[in-house]
Amino acid sequence: MEINWIAIAVSALIPLVIGAIWYNPKVLGKAWMQASGVTEEQVQTGNMLVIFGLTYVFGLLASLTLSFLVVHQGHLYSILVNEPGFGEEGSDIMRYIGDFMTNYGDNFRTFKHGAFHGLMTGITFALPIIAIIAQFERRPWKYIWIHAGYWALTLMLMGAVISGWQ
Repeated sequence: MEINWIAIAVSALIPLVIGAIWYNPKVLGKAWMQASGVTEEQVQTGNMLVIFGLTYVFGLLASLTLSFLVVHQGHLYSILVNEPGFGEEGSDIMRYIGDFMTNYGDNFRTFKHGAFHGLMTGITFALPIIAIIAQFERRPWKYIWIHAGYWALTLMLMGAVISGWQ
């Protein structure tokens, strides 16, 4: 199964775009700063080129990981990789894989399905990580919900792009 690198690259932009909206002072930016204990002056510091560049790199890593969660057909290869003849053109196992992908390769490859798995990843993976860290940092629940909401929406949109863009 080929990875759609264009979909990965485009979906990696989503954290930047959603973050620019979500954390804007007119949306949830002021609430986030208050819950984080961050001032407007602190937000203005730092090298934005580095911050945005690293955000995109981390977005690429998240997109690549998310692709394995939303595109189920890729799991077939990991299940069969140790079978005799795997990777050998014309072998029984490669014919089986070819037939399987012909019949089922497009199953669950929709924007809706990807959005569902992205949202579930946000709720069942990002939320617990954020909440665990925030509790030890003694952050308020408002902080947790702001970040978890951002990641649930962001991962939902990333999953939709990855799964739906064939």
